[in-house]
Amino acid sequence: MSGAPDYARLSAAASARYRAAGRFAEGFARGKLRGDPVFAHLLGARLIPEGARLLDLGCGQGLLAALLAAAGAPRLAAYRGIELMARDVARAHRALGPACGVELGDIRRAGFGDADAVVILDVLHYMAPEEQDDVLRRVRQALRRGGVLLLRVGDAAAGLPFRMSCWVDWTVALARGHGATRFHCRSVAQWRSALEALEFSVRTEPMSRGTPFANVLLCAHCKSPARP
Repeated sequence: MSGAPDYARLSAAASARYRAAGRFAEGFARGKLRGDPVFAHLLGARLIPEGARLLDLGCGQGLLAALLAAAGAPRLAAYRGIELMARDVARAHRALGPACGVELGDIRRAGFGDADAVVILDVLHYMAPEEQDDVLRRVRQALRRGGVLLLRVGDAAAGLPFRMSCWVDWTVALARGHGATRFHCRSVAQWRSALEALEFSVRTEPMSRGTPFANVLLCAHCKSPARP
């Protein structure tokens, strides 16, 4: 990546593909890809390895897939996105084609197969704590040694910015048809502890630049083969 102007062009190209899926899908893609710093960071910091089999859990309408396709890099061996909401899967298929890799499923139950990189952006707090732990355990089993989990969460210890994040999440969940939602949140220290217990090596990066929120990206690398 060569800087902000390049990303602006790429995000515009990715967003334009959603025109076929309707005004809401295109507007949501444009706003999210422009306004949420995590997408530019995933590309600019090259956090997804070249040639990876990428698993995108809770992928929504496939924004990451669209952005990676627009960028042409990293070149992936495979992309698979799993999304609970049928309307988001339909939007992804209309925008990106039925072979885009986005499928309907519940990540609490879907098989993960094998992966080199897993992305989970703002998803786990919709699940009960025991479900969160089970998803992380199965992600760890899916990843090869040296594989990476890129997990974005809200920091429950961050006070007002965290409460603002929750309010926005609740509003967006209503707008996207999830209904009234209860969140199950943890501090970054608690997320780190859960990942380290699974033998991940964890680095944290603030991921709220330009926003009033309390989001953090945890970059977790496998230190050894997963245990059965």
